[in-house]
Amino acid sequence: MIIHVISRGDTLWQLASRYNVNLNSIVQLNELPNANQLVVGQSLVIPKPGTSHVIKYGETLWSIAQQYGVTINAIIQANQLTNPNLLYPGTSLFIPAITHVVQSGETLAQIASRYGTTVQAISSENQIANPNLISIGMQLVIPRKKPIIEVNAYTYQSDEAGAQTVNELGQLLTYFSPFAYKILEDGSLSPIKDTLMIASARAKKAVPMMSLTNFTATHAGSNEAHVILSSPDIREKIITNIVQVMDSKGYKGINIDFENVLPGDRELYNQFLQQVVNALHPKGYFVSTALAPKTSATQSGLLYEAHDYAAHGRIADFVVLMTYEWGYRLGPPQAISPITEMRKVVEYALTVMPAQKIFLGFQIYARDWLLPHVKGQEAETFSPQEAVRRAVKYGAAIQYDPTTQSPFFRYTDEQGLGHEVWFEDARSAQAKFDLVKQFNLRGVSYWALGYPYPQNWALLKDNFTIKKLS
Repeated sequence: MIIHVISRGDTLWQLASRYNVNLNSIVQLNELPNANQLVVGQSLVIPKPGTSHVIKYGETLWSIAQQYGVTINAIIQANQLTNPNLLYPGTSLFIPAITHVVQSGETLAQIASRYGTTVQAISSENQIANPNLISIGMQLVIPRKKPIIEVNAYTYQSDEAGAQTVNELGQLLTYFSPFAYKILEDGSLSPIKDTLMIASARAKKAVPMMSLTNFTATHAGSNEAHVILSSPDIREKIITNIVQVMDSKGYKGINIDFENVLPGDRELYNQFLQQVVNALHPKGYFVSTALAPKTSATQSGLLYEAHDYAAHGRIADFVVLMTYEWGYRLGPPQAISPITEMRKVVEYALTVMPAQKIFLGFQIYARDWLLPHVKGQEAETFSPQEAVRRAVKYGAAIQYDPTTQSPFFRYTDEQGLGHEVWFEDARSAQAKFDLVKQFNLRGVSYWALGYPYPQNWALLKDNFTIKKLS
């Protein structure tokens, strides 16, 4: 796919003509409410076969062309390069698709074998209903082999809304995690309504993953964690209750998200995780954890100190790095998930655990801060789709910060109040997917479903093959 950024004067008709694609396919893929309303700086996903490549130090067009099995000239033309010898590390190139013209006597099976792919993959890519009916001269797009990853998504939607979202997106999920069962000081679990969501997940072959936490949006949960972790009897009771919920609801694993744990309870937390693993593994259940975004073992602060990356990497089956919330709802306006900071967290995690235990956290919402920012004033949270709608409404050109790889814009509302919005678009999604590829991570974990973001899902499918577990 191609990511196109709107310039002044661009129209969808021009883009459809330039890229030789159907105009309605652009509208549908990006879920544009009005094809005539575009804003400068807005990114669109263009459904043209191909892939992206981030240039690395030392690479040449020849080496990139060899890697993808295309000609140097094809890359030059696809990217309109004026000087092919000038390649800048960190910038992205569009790599055109491999195409094959059907010759007399060829079958789809022979063609698939030649390119190291499958009949099903070629049929799907080219929308061939009957693989036995291909004609001489037909031009086929040959799908490239994509990295295989696992994908998790949390949601705090209602049972009904969550079930509907999973019905729409479940084919792109390996795991699905309704958030969350909250532990109480006596070892009991505060229940959630999740029956419909779990049923939808199972229907889409997404593994239901129970989520367990100690906090709420208004309560840090430090004391609850201390009381529970310091009592062997309460810990045992919690594990008994976890197993009861998993057995009765159909969960296949658990994600433990204890936050704001007191630094002094760090080893108790590690011991509890090992205790959970010892109890759940014999029953065939897996155990994962959510980790605050640390960049070193000595990072201070209530959110970080009790999260022992090395221990979690050793004890848990996998971890979710919560690489988001730099642009906090009560803090000043900034990128919510700056790629620079995300990279630091991943690089530290890789020093103490293998890449195949790491999920990169990916937040899929936008924030709108009032200007000037007043300390403690809460930003409004909504979807990336709503962010673009506001940019269109107020005629605000979307800017893109190359350091954080995040889009943003400013506008003045009807009351004369200034606003600053940071959100996610196709470019920022691709930057995160490139990070996953670069470090060969296990997968991506979304926080949280319920915020429409069609470009992300289109690019996720284009970049990766999503693993489904039996």
